[in-house]
Amino acid sequence: MRLGKGMRIAILLGGGFGSALLGLAVLVLVVPRVVAHYSWSVERLFRQAPAQPIAFSHKTHAGDAQIPCLFCHRGADKEEAATIPSLEQCMFCHRFIIGTTEAQQAEIRKVIEAFNNREAVQWVRVFRLPDHVRFVHEAHIRAGFTCAECHGAVETMTEMRQFHRSLKMGDCVGCHRQNNAPTDCAICHY
Repeated sequence: MRLGKGMRIAILLGGGFGSALLGLAVLVLVVPRVVAHYSWSVERLFRQAPAQPIAFSHKTHAGDAQIPCLFCHRGADKEEAATIPSLEQCMFCHRFIIGTTEAQQAEIRKVIEAFNNREAVQWVRVFRLPDHVRFVHEAHIRAGFTCAECHGAVETMTEMRQFHRSLKMGDCVGCHRQNNAPTDCAICHY
């Protein structure tokens, strides 16, 4: 009995060799992507907040003192970047507020010394997107979103870290679809 070409392919794919080939393809092509995706997601859950040159507490400022986000991050409702406050802006309050504990006073002294010496504080960026992606804060604030929707309950954080949202493409596209916002590639990608 002679087998046709289609039957031979079916036997190859359905038999031991075909299964082995398919298993190898899954192992080589799919498993690394799944492991990378989930290890990144798991790592994100346990990622420590980066050490900052000054132990700035959002809990103290945004939580206890109830300072609105836009008071310090003045670019958020006007520009692409939220911007980090200048030392001059910190000194608006810290000319008068010097802290109640030794630890607070030590951190505030760092701010005052940097301001007096005209030295920039080398903050370590917490929220970062790939270089080919842009996020315009102003458009999102104008659309009515709060800072907490992407950054989480910042007012409870003594150390800032990114864990609330993945900020990966699927997260952004899903949010745009839920809110009838444009999903054209050029909206977020250069």
